[in-house]
Amino acid sequence: MDDKRNMIVAILLSVAILIGWNFVSEKFFPTPDKPDVTTTVAGPNGTAPAALPAPGVPATAAPQAIRPIEAVLADGNRIPIETPAIKGSINLVGARVDDITLSKYRQTIKKDSPPVRLFAPAGTKAAYFASIGWSAQGVVVPGPTTLWTATGTKLTPTTPVTLSWANDAGQTFRIEYSIDDDYLITAKQTIANTGTAPVTVRSGTYIDRTGKPTDPHEQDSWTIHVGPTGYLDGKSNFTNYDELEEAANNTVAYTSAGWLGFTDKYWLAAVVPAKGEKVSAAFNSLPGGAFRAAFARDLVEVAPGKQITTTSRVFAGAKEVSTLSHYQDDQGITRLSNAIDWGWFEFFEVPIFKLLDWLFRMVGNFGVAIMALTLIIRLLMFPIAQRQFGSMAQMRLVQPKMKALQERHKDDKPKMQQELMKLYKDEKINPLAGCLPIVIQIPIFYALYKVLMLTIEMRHQPFTLWIKDLSAPDPLHILNLFGLLPFTPPSILSIGILAVILGITMFLQFRLNPQATDPVQQQVFKIMPWLFMFIMAPFAAGLLLYWITNNILSIAQQQWMYRKYPALKAAPAK
Repeated sequence: MDDKRNMIVAILLSVAILIGWNFVSEKFFPTPDKPDVTTTVAGPNGTAPAALPAPGVPATAAPQAIRPIEAVLADGNRIPIETPAIKGSINLVGARVDDITLSKYRQTIKKDSPPVRLFAPAGTKAAYFASIGWSAQGVVVPGPTTLWTATGTKLTPTTPVTLSWANDAGQTFRIEYSIDDDYLITAKQTIANTGTAPVTVRSGTYIDRTGKPTDPHEQDSWTIHVGPTGYLDGKSNFTNYDELEEAANNTVAYTSAGWLGFTDKYWLAAVVPAKGEKVSAAFNSLPGGAFRAAFARDLVEVAPGKQITTTSRVFAGAKEVSTLSHYQDDQGITRLSNAIDWGWFEFFEVPIFKLLDWLFRMVGNFGVAIMALTLIIRLLMFPIAQRQFGSMAQMRLVQPKMKALQERHKDDKPKMQQELMKLYKDEKINPLAGCLPIVIQIPIFYALYKVLMLTIEMRHQPFTLWIKDLSAPDPLHILNLFGLLPFTPPSILSIGILAVILGITMFLQFRLNPQATDPVQQQVFKIMPWLFMFIMAPFAAGLLLYWITNNILSIAQQQWMYRKYPALKAAPAK
């Protein structure tokens, strides 16, 4: 009677896990809905800010009519930007960097898909741009409607561009833009005072973004940070949009900044002061659903006949691990690599990424690289697995003794457990041998999950046949007959071919393990492979490929042990 009740409880718990996992995975382990999903941002009115504010003081602006990006870009007054990594333009009205597309990355996995757009000008639905500016006391400074004069026709890694503007009081403002081969724009800001009186000014740089990501898998979560971020007040900072909206004066201010901006899963826009420069900084929630990340320098006095030059930098691009590390190490942008939210286990995840990335460059196929990584991990764990398998095999040999104990003490459960523990000790058996290999795999699995979900290097990487993006779930679902029926199953029922293979390989692996003596445990182990099939189905195809490969290698290792020690296979397993 107790065994039947325990079996019913185990089955109910399994069903609860199966149903509840859908909620847990969506909240804590988000995965893309389909392989071609990209970030989408939207805001209600595309509001643009006014002139550069003092740190922590948000600016406001009149609402603008929303127009298509193509129409806004066609207005003219622009200097083209072209590098191996990005294309776009600088708006001479306001001297804004407000048009950036990433040449190396497509919005979807389709061959004719347009490049990912990062920056978009004010007046568009998803306005997102960087501005260089000044604020001053008693003197007119350039603002968002100022039309600048350009020296130079195109901003490239070899051809800088200088913008200039002068007021009527004798102050001339210049911005010299330069850019490297990747994603870093450098702006040298100069104010020359040719007037008769000193002027007091401050310079700074800011990024404005209208709206929040609307893709549910681009929301801030326990495992992936999306939103305001930076190296502020001496530490890496991960703020979210709601905190800005709820903060006093809609502002979160800081007394120092190495860099700050907004991060999505794969993209980053950040403003960076010169190395070692003292600035103050703030995140603001602005009217109209917009947000700002800004830093500004202290007020300085510019005497007649003098000029002051400061240097700001803007990062606008993909969060490539090597590129971020290069800027961090060679350009002195402190902790820029933390724009990738590795979390607490960075010490373990980064080596996994570097090994996987190296394997990918060696073999040329990301799926094959995952399989090679699995093989390397299995080889490293081979001695541990051998010891554990030996203990499990020993348990097969003593199963007759265990069953005899159970029969002898079936009416005295405490006594039976005591005798079983004594038997384990005498025979030098680890009763947790079957679970330990799975436990060891958990941190490796989590590290691979983070690598697949966070690193741009893994985005849109194909494997073979129908698997076109290993960072997304298996696109072929059994429930809709592999796409023949025009609907997408809910994630809890999105069982694909890889998930079925995972369930089968796990079932075969469990069949080779010594059978548990407890009937309840036997039922749980029978259900577990198919339970995991449902649980893992919505995860990235690369994770399933890793687990399937690991299962196959485990089966091969067990079979090898049985061939090496035939007596183990002949031992009773019932």
